[in-house]
Order: sequence, then structure tokens, then C-alpha cells
Amino acid sequence: MSVMETSSAIRRLIPGIVLLGSLTLSTTLWSPTLAEGPNISARQRNEKKAFTDSQIIDGFMKTAFGAEYHLAGRVDRIRKYHMPVRVFINGSTRADRQKQIGKVVGDIARRVQHLDIAITPRRDDANTIITLVRDRDLQKTITSFYGAEKAKEIHDTLDPQCLSGFRKNDNYEIQHSDVILTVDNSDFVFLDCAYEELLQSLGPINDTDSVPWTMFNDDVSMGFFDIYDQYIMNILYDPRIKAGMTVDEVREVLPALLPDVRAWVAKVNNLPR
Repeated sequence: MSVMETSSAIRRLIPGIVLLGSLTLSTTLWSPTLAEGPNISARQRNEKKAFTDSQIIDGFMKTAFGAEYHLAGRVDRIRKYHMPVRVFINGSTRADRQKQIGKVVGDIARRVQHLDIAITPRRDDANTIITLVRDRDLQKTITSFYGAEKAKEIHDTLDPQCLSGFRKNDNYEIQHSDVILTVDNSDFVFLDCAYEELLQSLGPINDTDSVPWTMFNDDVSMGFFDIYDQYIMNILYDPRIKAGMTVDEVREVLPALLPDVRAWVAKVNNLPR
């Protein structure tokens, strides 16, 4: 998906906001695989688990730099949280969806070694807000977040099934994230959207169609936190990767940290070492 630049007037109006949209779900809703009712457990059993260093690095570079769609101009710098991430669930009273979000957040917390992320019951304590809405209310909700003009641009450019975004400071440290999810989908679609948008709101915001193993590819649907994306997130949240780092700075530290990331991903997934 191409990166969209915005006018300087919009950048002054909403400084530092990066928006992410997922076209994956609106595309895969018509896929024969999804029509047959995908089994997440079967997908996990059959997923590719072994990757070369170059495959992992290629995916990290393509998702951690750039942006699928943004309001603040193109930025090729690392963006990540340098503080604990506290998630508040807002909107829908559907207890099943709230419970699923809790499991998604817990799964991410368990599998990303240096990321402190958890659900909070207090909105005032949160720096990530997940808003659950009905599909028919999605565009209205996006309008309430970003205004009518920008909401129309988002719709015309992305036509998203779900959306997420974040604000960063001048050091490229993420300060706040918003995730908007629709609740009236199948469990597979809801979980696929929840994992992708929540993970992207933590930093790896660029979708790519050249990496076939990542959920940050509009042609790929997962419904779970796959091994390949665990590599991407564990690299991003390794303490040696800092917000604001350039491509060259990241390439310099990757050889030292990749063995540690491999050992952690193997440990939490019971993979052979």
C-alpha cells in the first residue's frame, strides 16, 4: 500500500499523529479460505517457524521504517514506546470481545521480552485506548477522532475494517496510541484485526507485500501472534533499539542482538535451538 503524504496545513493541525489502516480484512472477507471457517489452531500448527537471519532482518526493516499512511510526512526512524504500555478498552459492552482483547494483550506481553504491556481498568492510567464499535459506526467513530475531511480521506484511501494510530514526541518515542476495532465480525476476523492493529500501534507501522510471513502484509491473515512477527517485535523492543534510530544505526546493532532474540522466541514457543 502506498504511503500518503498530507498537506502542511493538516500537519500543523494534527502534529505527530501516524495513522495505520488495515485493508487485509476487507479483502480476505471474500477469500474461500475464510468462507470455510479458518481454524486458528490449524494455522498455528502449519505456520513456518524457521527463518534465516536475513529473512528476519528484511522483514524488520520493511515494517519498522516508513509508514502505511500518515499525517506527519514520511519518517524513516524507529518509533516505539519507552514507557510501560497500559491498555484501556472503551466502547462496546460485549464481554466476549473485551475478554478476547485481554487475552491478546496478555499473549503479546508473554511473547515480547522487553515490552511492559497490560490492561488497565482506569482510562486515566492508559496510554493506549482500544475503542470497540459496531461496523456501521466505524466511519462515524473515525470522524469523531480525526474530523470529517480526514475521515473521508482515510475511507477513500484505505476503506479500513479497523484502524490504529499513535502520537510520538520529537524523539520519536510513542506517547499515545488509539486502536478502533469493529466487534460484529467472526472471531477470526476480530482477532486478526486486533493483533495486527495493536502490534502496529506499538511501532512497526509499515505494511509490506514483499514479506509473505508477516501479518503486516495485506494479503496475509493470521488470527494469532505468529513466530515471524514475534521476531520483529522482539527486535523492536530490545533495549539496544532506540526510538529515533536510523536504518544504518539499526543495522549496526542487529548482529549483536539477533542471537538473544532468537533464544527468547525459541524459549517462549518451545522451538528447537
